[in-house]
Amino acid sequence: MEIKPLEQEINWLHERICYALGDPKRILILYLLSEGGKCVNDIAESLNVPQSTVSRHLRVLRERELVETERNGTSIFYTLADQRIIESLNLMRGILSSQLDARADFANLIKDQ
Repeated sequence: MEIKPLEQEINWLHERICYALGDPKRILILYLLSEGGKCVNDIAESLNVPQSTVSRHLRVLRERELVETERNGTSIFYTLADQRIIESLNLMRGILSSQLDARADFANLIKDQ
């Protein structure tokens, strides 16, 4: 395996995708958009955060091409650019769940001794 091309790809992945996922609110926004297109106000209401905060997060997601926009009159609707981001998030959540289960099993084992 050639490390240099892999390293370049991983750097690009980190800059584009990992940075976008670096804030929990942005991940929540992606999950909301997995249910269908939404405008900024809908997202802000669902997350109970100011519209300006949601707009700032959406800008990051749009710049990293994780969401797409579509204008409908005066409103802009946001949708996922690629459903695979949700599949990836679900995989990571599965890993986390397994880790937490293993910790709980270990804690219960020690507790029972």
